[in-house]
Amino acid sequence: MATDTPLVQEPSPNELRDPFVRQELKRASVWFGMAGAIALTVLLIQPLLIILAGIVFAALLDGGVRLLGKVLPIGRGWRLLIVVLLVVAFLLGTFYLTGVQVTEQVTQLRSTLEAQANRFTSFLSKQGLMPGASDLNGIAKQALGSVGRVTSWVGTAIGAITSLFMMLVLGLFLAIEPGVYERGLQWLVPTDARPEFARTIRRMGVTLRKLLAGRLVGMAFEGVFTGIALAIGGVPMAMLLGIIAGILAFIPNIGAIITGVLMVAVGFSAGTHTGIWALVTYLVVQTIDGYVVVPMVARRTVDLPPALTLGTQIMASALFGILGLALADPMTAMVKTALERSAEREGEQAGE
Repeated sequence: MATDTPLVQEPSPNELRDPFVRQELKRASVWFGMAGAIALTVLLIQPLLIILAGIVFAALLDGGVRLLGKVLPIGRGWRLLIVVLLVVAFLLGTFYLTGVQVTEQVTQLRSTLEAQANRFTSFLSKQGLMPGASDLNGIAKQALGSVGRVTSWVGTAIGAITSLFMMLVLGLFLAIEPGVYERGLQWLVPTDARPEFARTIRRMGVTLRKLLAGRLVGMAFEGVFTGIALAIGGVPMAMLLGIIAGILAFIPNIGAIITGVLMVAVGFSAGTHTGIWALVTYLVVQTIDGYVVVPMVARRTVDLPPALTLGTQIMASALFGILGLALADPMTAMVKTALERSAEREGEQAGE
């Protein structure tokens, strides 16, 4: 017998009209979105690092343009052209004047390091600190091969040159019209958050320019002073060691350690007195740089705690390779700036 059963009025669980279903779906979407973003970042980490390197290069060019603007009151495009031409002229002039000598010294440096490594291994074996004599040629070649990779994504010399070219071109395009790309980033942010986002982006740009300016000063000091001091002491390959010291000064802490090992190894290959001179040169340069140059530069640029930079460099090198190691400091400086601005905003809101 049929009964008059009333119709169910509530929405079913599979209908989005249910407030509970909509709320849970939003939460699930957020978590799935975060997981997808993390997975996408892991897959695209090498291209992202290349883009970040282009941004760093663009900040370097922009700093030169702004500095030149204090002297030459001309258009930004002309100032950028002058900066690019000066950079190209410096690089071509350096390679033209020192190219042949540096090429010969690179081959000599590799042979010297292999000989010193074998000598050191034999000494440890005689002292009973190693199970037996071992030839480090294979290990050295393996290490040099791994260090020579710009990224794991680009494993060949042609790929490395292509990546470098992409960084330079990307940085040049960003430096030509930075406002266009900044407005594009603001467009991706909700309207009410755009003023604060723009303020944070500008502050991060200022921090990055100051950091790079300080790095260039340190690189110039260490490279020139090291090369001259080693040449006076008669250390072989003084010019190459000076260039390496200047380049590695871009990576504080770890770069200084690598420079010291190379200088001491090459110095002792020419004799005890030369090795002592190289060791003293390294200690003097690092002392002056650590207690005079770095504090002076840090007061006007970005003062990053040494333990923070070293920890970031270790993690970045382990996760992203040599390119991550080179970009560890810029990444740390930008994140630090964003966190400081966030803390300031919270303090302003609490004071209202």
